[in-house]
Amino acid sequence: MTPDVRPLVAGNWKMNGTREFLTEIKTIADGVIGPLSEKVDTLICPPATLLYVATALATDSPLEIGGQDCHQNLGGAHTGDISAEMIADCFGTYVIVGHSERRADHAETDHLVRAKAEAAYAADLTAIVCIGETGDERDAYQTLDILKRQIFGSLPQSANAVNTVVAYEPIWAIGTGLTPTVKDIEIAHAFMRAELVQRFGEEGRLMRILYGGSVKPGNARELMGVENVDGALIGGASLKAEDFLAIYRVYEGLTA
Repeated sequence: MTPDVRPLVAGNWKMNGTREFLTEIKTIADGVIGPLSEKVDTLICPPATLLYVATALATDSPLEIGGQDCHQNLGGAHTGDISAEMIADCFGTYVIVGHSERRADHAETDHLVRAKAEAAYAADLTAIVCIGETGDERDAYQTLDILKRQIFGSLPQSANAVNTVVAYEPIWAIGTGLTPTVKDIEIAHAFMRAELVQRFGEEGRLMRILYGGSVKPGNARELMGVENVDGALIGGASLKAEDFLAIYRVYEGLTA
């Protein structure tokens, strides 16, 4: 954790979830009501088909709802895409950009991710900018080089602690059940913090850096307690309210 930085526990549902899953969102929304919500923020990013109804279910809750991606343009002839403005129009408040699955499946570059983050800012959304190395890059001891390049290339100059969250997701750990060692995460997050401070000054010190990659109730306390880890971006475990809330509640001990 980082002093003076409010943690964020975020769930990315990816291409999962139909209307029956809305009961999970309602359970999460009800489950985060209470004193802990004054210290820790929560977010679920469902598929776009559920976005509007999800925000309605979370109306009386501290739970925020966001999108999983946005187009870099405000609108136009881009069949199948969703603009940041459309997410905001559904009362979403965050959007994930640059997730490794978007970078890999859709050949998204750092330059494009930066443009999407700028589109998010224009719509008054907070951008969660994802960065991380592949297994091959890790084996070649290139992790810090990759993080440095992606931070420089993917974050707009106008990024600050309010409009931007950085999520470190080692690509080799996503959905595999594998996680880096605590020491590996500590080194990566300390490096990212130093890079953010060098570029953005005090805003970089206060910018939240999430860890993502096989986060689950069983390892959440250990991972969230690492210095400069300011929350989690959770994949599969966020699909079940019980698991998401268990991860969220590790902060009852960490913030006491």
